[in-house]
Amino acid sequence: MFLENTIHSHKRKGVIEVICGSMFSGKTEELIRRMKRAQFAKQKVEIFKPAIDTRYDEVKVVSHDSNSIHSTPVPSSSNILLLASDVQVVGIDEAQFFDMGLTEVCNELANNGVRVIVAGLDMDYLGKPFGPMPSLLAIAEYVTKVHAICMRCGNLANHSHRITEESGLVVLGETNNYEPLCRDCFTEARK
Repeated sequence: MFLENTIHSHKRKGVIEVICGSMFSGKTEELIRRMKRAQFAKQKVEIFKPAIDTRYDEVKVVSHDSNSIHSTPVPSSSNILLLASDVQVVGIDEAQFFDMGLTEVCNELANNGVRVIVAGLDMDYLGKPFGPMPSLLAIAEYVTKVHAICMRCGNLANHSHRITEESGLVVLGETNNYEPLCRDCFTEARK
């Protein structure tokens, strides 16, 4: 009886951790840091990114500081469940680009004892909640909001302001397309 209780008390407990913020705030850098710590601890990890994100590398997740880690590009969130069997830690980058099924995928993984670490933009270029991020923020046990520095006034920035004329929701880019702005500078820029 004692052995049985001991075994059950050491069952892995799944959690969902969300890292969110604007562009250039260090979301991917923090995801890579957490995933590398899990690898160092000899945990079995798998990192996923949306197949459409090929800005820096076809396969690797790469931060703006050129820090990188190998990942598996997938076309939709349902592929993550198929590829994450027997994994202890799952990392997901650019979560805002995934379909709305990502929330249920993360829930299922966590319910099966997996630590799920998700990074993504919490708002789009219009300042509106982005893709599955609001629902992920709602169900996560842990939320880390990181900030960039406003390019116009130097305060903390939490908005990704698009500086090009494209109007599509998803426009992959970096400093040539976006600048991080604080609330006041974002409001002024949108006028």
